[in-house]
Formats: sequence, structure tokens, C-alpha cells
Amino acid sequence: MPRQPRLDIPGLLQHVIVRGIERSEIFLDDGDRRRFVDRFDRLLVETETDCYAWALIPNHFHLLLRCNRMELSRFMRRLLTGYAVYFNLRHNRSGHLFQNRYKSIVCEEETYFLELIRYIHLNPLRAGLVSDLDELERYPWCGHQAILGNAHVSGHSVEAVLAHFGRQMDLSRDLYRRFVADGSGMGDQPHLVGKLSKRQESQTDAVVFDNRVLGSSGFIETLSEQNDLKGRLQDRKSLEELQRIIEDFFRVKPGGLGQRGRQDTISSARAVYCFLAVAKLRYSGVEVGKRLGICGSSVSRAARRGKELFQSKGDLQVLWAGC
Repeated sequence: MPRQPRLDIPGLLQHVIVRGIERSEIFLDDGDRRRFVDRFDRLLVETETDCYAWALIPNHFHLLLRCNRMELSRFMRRLLTGYAVYFNLRHNRSGHLFQNRYKSIVCEEETYFLELIRYIHLNPLRAGLVSDLDELERYPWCGHQAILGNAHVSGHSVEAVLAHFGRQMDLSRDLYRRFVADGSGMGDQPHLVGKLSKRQESQTDAVVFDNRVLGSSGFIETLSEQNDLKGRLQDRKSLEELQRIIEDFFRVKPGGLGQRGRQDTISSARAVYCFLAVAKLRYSGVEVGKRLGICGSSVSRAARRGKELFQSKGDLQVLWAGC
């Protein structure tokens, strides 16, 4: 399957994930980590790139960036190429250090800015590199300590993060600390790294139908309208189009899916519609529920039944494959 083009224009908030080739370690000691952070910091300042969160793990790292003057690809090329040359020379190795393609996810700022900062800064705790939150505050290879004032990274946009928690610095830091602590028991959150998640069936407007984007359908539509991104976002059928396809297949009269009733045909059609809308097209339960006049939890229940029906109907699978 060909790679999708990056959504890479200045000004976008991007969650970047870089892994070592074949999951190998890319930081062998504190000397490597210090060299990387120094290079990263200088590049942030030189290119006027905003960094809101970062964390180094032995075989990968996370960044939350907004490139203002250049494309993310240029920034990352400079960061990764220089570090890889250093690493290979220092450790007497050759060949690729990183996976061929780093992951970058364009993020809807209003909804996910703080959630991503918390997720990234809790990575060392989830990875077992620190034992508790107190140790995380002193962990030198994560932006968490910089926001709390325990270290200085000149390129880290500390004030921009703390501004979300108030105007008074000490109080803002305390509220930020509590916010991070509240998320320490959340565990993995696959939707934040562009993976499919049951969250898409929850009663929120969150949706990830394109793994290069983390945001609502409205955010995705806004992105697709930007001249530099036209044609780069994958198209998906509207809920109206899907409804016509399902009603035609089940021989339900137009608009019948939205009618109340428990007739077997309409109930089955509605269930398959919910499954395809949520699981295949990545609409949220709220969006589908509004279309059908039902609540998000009812959409989730219908989708579970619809999955069974879809898998049992070979002709429906053929129809969907041809859409």
C-alpha cells in the first residue's frame, strides 16, 4: 500500500514519534541523551519552532511541536541526520539508526493540546524509567521538569503551556502538576498516537478516521479546505451517502433508518449502518446518533450487533468493498 503524503505545512500542531530501526535503542547513555537535547534545543531556537512537550525513551522519543517558519520534514531531517551521524561515530556503527519514516500526527489544538502534553510527559513513568511522579519531576530527559521549573530548555515553550492553567506562575505550575497526576493511571491511549480505539465509539466528537490526524470531523474538514492540503486527506463517504447505500441494500424506504420501530429489517439495517459509520468511516457515536435520533450508547450497542451481521453477510461485504 503506498504511503500517504504528510500533512506538513507551517503552523500545525504535530505529535511526532520517532523509533529506532527494528526497535533498537537510540540512546545508550546520558551522553547520547545530552547530545540529542542540546541539538534539539539549538534547532528549536534557530528555527523559531515551538515545543510544548518532549520525552526520550531508550528506543524512541515523542515531541509536540509547531513549526512556524519551515515544514516539519525539514526540521526533522536536520534533527535526525545530525544525531544519527554523531551516534554512529561515537558507537562505531554504520547504517540507519531510525525507522525509515517517523510518525507525525496533526492535532486539533482546542481539544487535545493539554491531553497530549500530559500523555507525552507521562511516558517515562509508563515505560518504567521512573518509579513515581516525584521522580518524574526530576527526570532530566523529559519536558515535564522544565515546565515545573526544575530545569531550563531554552526552546521549550513553558509559558505557553502554563498559560492554560492561569496567570500566576506558582499557581499555574501547581495546577499543571495536579493535571498530570490525574492522568497517571490512564495507561496507554492509542488514539493519541494515531491508532484505532474504542474511544471512537464513546459519546464524544473525537474521531480518528485518518491516522495522520487527531481531531473531530469538523477539524478534518477545516484542514481539507486549506490550499496546501487539498487532495491530501482521504475522502470518506458522508453519513447521508452511507444511509442511501444501506437502505437500498436492505430495501428500506428512503429515510427509514431514522424511523422508530423494531421491525427486524429496519433494526438490522440500522445496526449495520452504525457499525460501518463508526468502525469503517470513523464517525463518532454522537454524529451517528444525531443522524438517527438516538444516543451515543445506543449507537455503540447497535454497532456491536451490526458487526456480527456484516461479517455474516458475504453479499454486504462485497457491496462495501466495491464502494
